[in-house]
Amino acid sequence: MRLSIHEDLPPPGQLAHGDFEMVVRRLADDLAFGTDASLFVGAGLEYAQSRLYQSGDSIRQMDWRLTARTGKPFVKEYEALKRTDVYLVVDTSASMAISSRRLSKHDVAIWIAAAVGLVAQRRLSPVALVGGGERTTRFVPSLLASDLWRALEPLRVSDCAEGTALGERLARLGPRARRRSVILALTDLHDPSAPKQLRQLAQRHDVVVIQIEDSAELGVLRSGFFRGEEAETGSRFISSSRAHLADRSGLPRDLVRGGVAHLRLRTDEPVLPPLRRFLGDRGGLGGGRA
Repeated sequence: MRLSIHEDLPPPGQLAHGDFEMVVRRLADDLAFGTDASLFVGAGLEYAQSRLYQSGDSIRQMDWRLTARTGKPFVKEYEALKRTDVYLVVDTSASMAISSRRLSKHDVAIWIAAAVGLVAQRRLSPVALVGGGERTTRFVPSLLASDLWRALEPLRVSDCAEGTALGERLARLGPRARRRSVILALTDLHDPSAPKQLRQLAQRHDVVVIQIEDSAELGVLRSGFFRGEEAETGSRFISSSRAHLADRSGLPRDLVRGGVAHLRLRTDEPVLPPLRRFLGDRGGLGGGRA
């Protein structure tokens, strides 16, 4: 039985630790179902040489360029697994906690981060979970599932009063991730300093942004003119019933131009199918431009 993040699951903070782990394992199984086994480690195999094809060799190892040039079938040989570190940056600021649905943006981000982190560890990619709010988190990638659970635990419950630190955490991540890594940010992109930091990280790393939106953010308000305040930055504004609550339509285009892969998800729609397709189309995290 597969799970649907927007229909079947409660907020992660409502579950006991053991129940939370059990659900995450099932989500990880669903996320990995039907995807290539090289997910997260596709770029971690260090090429050594090519040799003539032998009976029993996998078709996935074919060196198609050399085969086409010589007219003889060749396969690639690899030396050792060069592990690809995966940094999961989860925005836990106030705007992620405010919701018009059963699951908030924060809840969806935690479920995705937990499932993606577990899949990565299963495929030998060390994982670090980095909070994008005011809560303190470790930046050290690990292959131990216990470290992943320990990092997730203080982030499972949302906080409607938590300020943003997403841009600052991304800036700190750059010097710490010394070798080329996968950096996946789960956020609503309300922190105005975050896009610049993401584009800078993309110059050295494989950077992916999963932008999570609440359906209430996408519609036109029917309230005349009103005064508003952004939940995490405290900036005040005046808007009208004809305006969208937040217009960030140009952000995805700017991120993609800066080398950042982008996926938009909504809290009122299924999450795993589009996420699975997104990772499959990219050849899996860690199998990008490295």
